[in-house]
Amino acid sequence: MNDLSPKTAAAKPFLSDVKTLRERARKHIEKGAVTHSYGGDTKQAIDILQSVLATEIVCVLRYTQHSIVATGLSSEGVKAEFAEHAREEQGHAMQVAERINQLGGTPDFNPQTLTSRSAAEYSTSENLVAMIRENLVAERIAVEHYTELARFFGENDPVTRVMIEGILAKEEEHASDMLDLLVTHGGVKT
Repeated sequence: MNDLSPKTAAAKPFLSDVKTLRERARKHIEKGAVTHSYGGDTKQAIDILQSVLATEIVCVLRYTQHSIVATGLSSEGVKAEFAEHAREEQGHAMQVAERINQLGGTPDFNPQTLTSRSAAEYSTSENLVAMIRENLVAERIAVEHYTELARFFGENDPVTRVMIEGILAKEEEHASDMLDLLVTHGGVKT
């Protein structure tokens, strides 16, 4: 038998009363967006997001380099796709940097440590198919990593989870685009 009587429901209110919300909002004002209701560990979230930021920046750099140096008879469309992905990865990096800032951290753009903090690798090639393949590998890494992160942030940090899920959807699209290019250019059999 369920005990969902009004008395039980009233014992633990779903929402804080306005007076309590106002009092909490005035406490620890220096924490900005991080309030009493934040369920995560901000230091851990910032550390994780620093890695995500590095991953996105490395992807921007790799896609940008590939968009410039790709050559061959059918390279113009691929170059355009690489350039578009570089712009989108730059947008992801900015979203992540803003979230780090909202959580009270300072986004780390230090070029000396980018590749060591990134889940994706920076690799170059003069071969168009090899470029496409490396970008597909990087996207697959991002998809798996961001899927894990969305689960990790869960309900403890719904804003970061939603941001990661949005980036994840775009990374899945990028992976699909790279696979299409790889198939088109004979780099993989379907």
